[in-house]
Amino acid sequence: QVELVESGGGLVQAGDSLRLSCAASGRTFSSYHMGWFRQAPGKEREFVAAISWSGGNTYYADSVTSRFIISRDNAKNTVYLQMNSLKPEDTAIYYCAAQKGAYFSGNYYVASLYYYWGQGTQVTVSS
Repeated sequence: QVELVESGGGLVQAGDSLRLSCAASGRTFSSYHMGWFRQAPGKEREFVAAISWSGGNTYYADSVTSRFIISRDNAKNTVYLQMNSLKPEDTAIYYCAAQKGAYFSGNYYVASLYYYWGQGTQVTVSS
C-alpha cells in the first residue's frame, strides 16, 4: 500500500514557475514508477510526466516538454514536478500516481495502469 499526498499548487501568473511535490508513505516507494497527470474542468485526465523507479528514465507529454521537469528523491520518498513558463492552459488539478508495471517504458502514459493516486493539488495560471 502506498499513500500519496501532493502539495505545492497555487495561483500564479503566466510565465511563472511552480514546483509540485508528491510525498509517499511506505518503505517500498523506490520500487514504484511515478507519474503526474492533470485534469482541467470539463476535460479528461491527461498524462503530464513520468519517471522510472530509479529516476533513470523520464517521459513527458508534448505539451510540457522543455517546460516541466520530473524528478524523484527516493531517500525522501518524494517525486517532484518543476513547472516553468506556465501557461493558462496548464490550469488543472495535478495528480501524482504510482505503478509497478514491467512494461513502463511502453505504458507510462496510461492512467488506468497506475495503482495508487493522490488527492490532487490545484494549479491555476492567470493570463
